[in-house]
Order: sequence, then structure tokens, then C-alpha cells
Amino acid sequence: MPSNDERLLATAIYVSSFFTTIIGPLVIWLLKKDESEYINYHGKEYFNFIISYGVYSIISVFLMFVLIGFITIWAVGVAAFVFTIIAAVKAYEGKEYRFPLVFRLIR
Repeated sequence: MPSNDERLLATAIYVSSFFTTIIGPLVIWLLKKDESEYINYHGKEYFNFIISYGVYSIISVFLMFVLIGFITIWAVGVAAFVFTIIAAVKAYEGKEYRFPLVFRLIR
């Protein structure tokens, strides 16, 4: 079971993403990844999530030329918001959470 500080910092990775999508989570992850395997796991999971959903957003923008993109961009945005909240709650509970539909580039 991760310590209380580890759980709070892992949760902060997700919560700070609502204010600064990359900078806040990146600072927390880079400063603490060598000290805690738990924080390292959540940092890698978050950045894999951002990369994947960024790609999905770009694909949705291209799909706007055939009008389906106007629906998929909203679906990607809502899914990203909901999954980030779920991940923050799971991190605070001390559990590892794997985002759905994410390709894992950072291992």
C-alpha cells in the first residue's frame, strides 16, 4: 500500500491536469518518479493517456471534413474528463488505474 504522500502526489498528477495539461503533471512526475514506483506508474499512465487522446482529438479534427468529427471530438473530450476524474479517485484510494483505449508508448 502506498503512503499517504504518494497517494496525494499521484492524485495531484491528475488534478493538476485540469489547470495545466502537461506542465503540472510533468513537474510532479519528474521530481518524484525515482522516489516512488507508485507515482512513476501514475505519471507514465497519465502521459500515455494524454498522447493517446491527443491522437484521437487530431483524428476527430480531420473527421470534421466528413461531419462525423463534430460528434467524435465531443466524445473524446467527455471521455478524457471522466477518465481523469476516475483516475484521480483511484490514485487517492491507492489503486492502480489503467485508462481504456490507451496505447502505451511510455513503459
